[in-house]
Amino acid sequence: MSIRGQVLMLALAATACGGSQNVDPPAPRSSPGPNAVPSTSPADRRAAAIPIGPSLYTRLGGLEAIRAVVDDFTGRVAADDRINAFFRGVDIPNFKRLLAEQICSATGGPCVYSGRSMRVTHTGLNLTDDHFNALVEDLVAALDRFNVPAREKGELLGALGGMKADIVGH
Repeated sequence: MSIRGQVLMLALAATACGGSQNVDPPAPRSSPGPNAVPSTSPADRRAAAIPIGPSLYTRLGGLEAIRAVVDDFTGRVAADDRINAFFRGVDIPNFKRLLAEQICSATGGPCVYSGRSMRVTHTGLNLTDDHFNALVEDLVAALDRFNVPAREKGELLGALGGMKADIVGH
């Protein structure tokens, strides 16, 4: 299976496994008596919507691990003749900082992304699906180098894949 197929399968798997869906608990089926305490309160419903277990950010290893992947990924992009021309003249240390912020934020970490929107950043570049897929292949290779498990890889690619519409074709 191609890398693109693997990425799509992983993103679909992450979504199918529950992703970040919020589901309210079912309402009580019987009418409580006048002095009964409701079985669920609004606070219970909010708590039920919070994912149980460590965040993707934590499972990836936190900011230092994200920075290591970003550093490896950036080196791969620089060596990738399919897309490296788009990065000529880019302030690479700032690019790495912003990408780490973006991944940290998208995975539930404490960072706040301080860069421009993806649409503004990529407008005028006329990027194609092939360019986007090359970038994803480089990211997958970086994740593989650090032995990121399939579940976490799929969740991360799913979170970042939602940006494609703002990156391609503008």
